[in-house]
This record gives sequence, structure tokens and C-alpha cells, in this order.
Amino acid sequence: MTATDPALTALSQGWCALSLLHGRIESHIERELEAKHSLSVREYSLLDVLSRQHSGPGGHLQMKQVADAVVLSQSATTRLVTRLEDRGLLTRYLCATDRRGIYTDVTEAGLQLLEEARPTNDRALREALDQAAQNPELAPLVRVVEGLSVPA
Repeated sequence: MTATDPALTALSQGWCALSLLHGRIESHIERELEAKHSLSVREYSLLDVLSRQHSGPGGHLQMKQVADAVVLSQSATTRLVTRLEDRGLLTRYLCATDRRGIYTDVTEAGLQLLEEARPTNDRALREALDQAAQNPELAPLVRVVEGLSVPA
């Protein structure tokens, strides 16, 4: 394949459309979460991921797993955790079986904020998808996203 290969051009255009859709959705959700709950999209995502932990085997995530789940580097995740911890939304503690391991839990205040913010996030996502569906370039991607079913 060469740089002018139609397959590469189509692939590049598809990637640009996907990137545009993601950017529009994230921007819309970010504005709504910030305005109504003083939360960024990343903060919301972190609270959401950590709220799904449980006390059973494999139920607590290590920082690398958290970083992967919120699509940030480990250092950026640590800074994000620190910000939310400073706001009283998260706590950190040492793993009982491995003193090198540090776990993070959502506090009651964090769970309450997450519960309040979830409808805002969901509504903003729906609005962003509806707006994007009006764009012929993005409409096929919106249909794909709407058709996704992720196991709980």
C-alpha cells in the first residue's frame, strides 16, 4: 500500500470521523458535568470505574488497571486520584496482603456525587449522539455505537 492508496485514504477518513465523534461527545459531556457537578469527564470516569470494585477476589483494581480503565498514564491517574482524594471523593489504603499495593476506594461523598452526575452524563451522551447523527459523515458511527452491547 502507498500513501495514495484508496484503502489507506478510506481508513484515514474513517479514523478521522471516529476521532471527530469521540471529541464531540467528550466535549459535550465535559461541559455538562463541569457546569452541573464540577467534574471533568476523566474524574467522572474514575469515580465510575472505582465504584464498580468489590471486596471479592480480584475486586479491587491496582493503579495500572485503573489507569488502563480510564485511558490515562499511571502518573496522570495518580494525579487524578490525588485531586479527587483532596476533594474527599476517594481514599487510598495499603493492600492487606501486599504492602506495596495501594488501592483506592470511592467515599460516600464520591458515591453520592457519582449518583447525582450519572443522569447528567447519560443525558449529555444521548444529546451528543443525537447531534452527531445529523451529520451524514458521523451518522453511521452513531448507529454502530448505539448498537453496541457491553456485558455488565
